Amino acid sequence: MKLLIACDMEGITGVVNWDHVDPGHAEYPRFRRLMTGDVNAAVAGAAQAGVEDILVADGHHFATNILIEELDPRARLNSGSPSPFGMVQGIDTGIDAVFFIGYHARMGNAPGVCDHTWSSTRVANVWLNQRLIGEIGLNGSVCGHFGAPVVLIAGDQTACAEARDFFPGIETVEVKKASCRSAAEVLSPKVTAKMIQETAVKAIQKFKAGQGPQPLKLTTPITGVIEFRDSLQAESASRLPGAVRLDGRRVEFTAPDMATAYRTFRCAVSLAG
Repeated sequence: MKLLIACDMEGITGVVNWDHVDPGHAEYPRFRRLMTGDVNAAVAGAAQAGVEDILVADGHHFATNILIEELDPRARLNSGSPSPFGMVQGIDTGIDAVFFIGYHARMGNAPGVCDHTWSSTRVANVWLNQRLIGEIGLNGSVCGHFGAPVVLIAGDQTACAEARDFFPGIETVEVKKASCRSAAEVLSPKVTAKMIQETAVKAIQKFKAGQGPQPLKLTTPITGVIEFRDSLQAESASRLPGAVRLDGRRVEFTAPDMATAYRTFRCAVSLAG
């Protein structure tokens, strides 16, 4: 069995604000170590459940957060940016199932620690086939395009609830309870590591028994709408071939499949600034 562990940082154990996840801030080194710890707990649980091939995708910022010298040697790491499939790099290599570690709620889904969708300064909202979606649904749809279900998520309670809406039957690990965008009731990493490892074992066992979530597959062609934070960003993104500006801040695009939609979305956001 081949597992992809796709990880972000805002939903990691102990993280409660942007300083914790900003590589330019003095607090960041502490939290990249905690991020590595959450990932290691997931690796340990997967290996305990019999997974032979484990690939980790570092999905935060420039994808150079996980400490390779402290990563469980049973896993391999995709690091660096940009990569073809970004936050789920490696999904096109025959992945059977996916874990989301350190994921966060979409922009506006409160209370969620550091809630945002892809870029907190550029993106206000995203819809795929008229469904409001964040990074959980967006990346999960890419996984579904390749036939891989998301079977576990670790993050705050709002991210976990968002994942249950997209992936019925998913195993969830609430590593913290958000009280607002920049505060939460947090747990010791010693506690959350055990929670993640035990839930990872359960998620793999369910998957092997045919009882886990199904891959999230969207009806094609896919229509995407991006609402930007300001009109200049939308104006810049609308220069993308095939994009249509709907109004001051919204840009629409159509793609034949989710892999293409993902690339188009990333290009539009990049053009926005």
